[in-house]
Amino acid sequence: MSTTRTGREVHLAARPQGWPTNDTFEIVEVEVPAPGPGQVLVRNLFMSVDPYMRGRMNDVKSYVPPFQIGAVMDGGAVGEVVESSSPDVKVGDVVLHGLGWREYAVLDANQVRVLDPNAAPSLSAYLGVLGMPGLTAYAGLFDVADYKDGETVFVSGAAGAVGSLVGQFAKLRGAKRVIGSAGSADKVKHLIEDLGFDAAFNYKDAPVAEQLAAAAPEGIDVYFDNVGGDHLEAAINVLNVHGRAALCGAIAQYNSVEPTPGPRNLVQVIGKRLTLRGLLVGDHAKRTPDFIAEVGGWLRDGKLVVEETVVEGIENAPAAFLGLLRGENTGKMIVKF
Repeated sequence: MSTTRTGREVHLAARPQGWPTNDTFEIVEVEVPAPGPGQVLVRNLFMSVDPYMRGRMNDVKSYVPPFQIGAVMDGGAVGEVVESSSPDVKVGDVVLHGLGWREYAVLDANQVRVLDPNAAPSLSAYLGVLGMPGLTAYAGLFDVADYKDGETVFVSGAAGAVGSLVGQFAKLRGAKRVIGSAGSADKVKHLIEDLGFDAAFNYKDAPVAEQLAAAAPEGIDVYFDNVGGDHLEAAINVLNVHGRAALCGAIAQYNSVEPTPGPRNLVQVIGKRLTLRGLLVGDHAKRTPDFIAEVGGWLRDGKLVVEETVVEGIENAPAAFLGLLRGENTGKMIVKF
């Protein structure tokens, strides 16, 4: 029989102008309803913070509805079912769902995916390497950018949740050369020594165009863009004829209050016959079985290095998100409850 529970949620308190601050968020304690017929009550164990969430704080039309002021936010989460009114999902099941930013979530049973805890190195992996970031890297590199064995790949934001996997996936598929950019000397060292990148540079040290040209004397065939701005412009300069770019994110401009100028060298797209293609992971759900099979195999064989930055406590979820925007994470940023 259900008992009255309370749980904390993170609400959007105000729409940020430029960079979000602690005042953008509010921690609220609410009463948790009992699950209705066909529903489950989940106690969240881990939640994800992701760069795309910054766009949802703006009241603009986009591919996903904006967060509402005064309402709880949402995002990927893994939790344990503590009550169930569904024959398909049992108490004790560990599930993946989309109602993060709260300690407890009530969902229809068809809104959760029951996970195998033994099929991953940790439950949080279903929010990272075996979750949305992993599928983004996989589909973005192999489908959107149409990577071919033996090519040279450049990844911006390469120490993050998606970028770190893109580089490793390319190496495992036989890339000739993989180059990454990151925001600190430690991250550059991590890319080369731990993740197997052939070259990497700190974008804060010198102009990106200069550093990329030096790292890719024979040009690049594929660019995986997590940053936008000067990184995209630099990549266009060195992309070879018929090169392809998967445009996944533009974190360099998420907090801009003025329109960001586009690359000044777009004319090269014509002469080089380049393909610049946007990427939304939701368009590639059908690739999930292939992704799980191949990436899961790499994980089991110890061929992937998976990094997480873990922040504990829902009260620290806003700080985790702000740290993500500042590039304080290595690998996937996770909040553990």
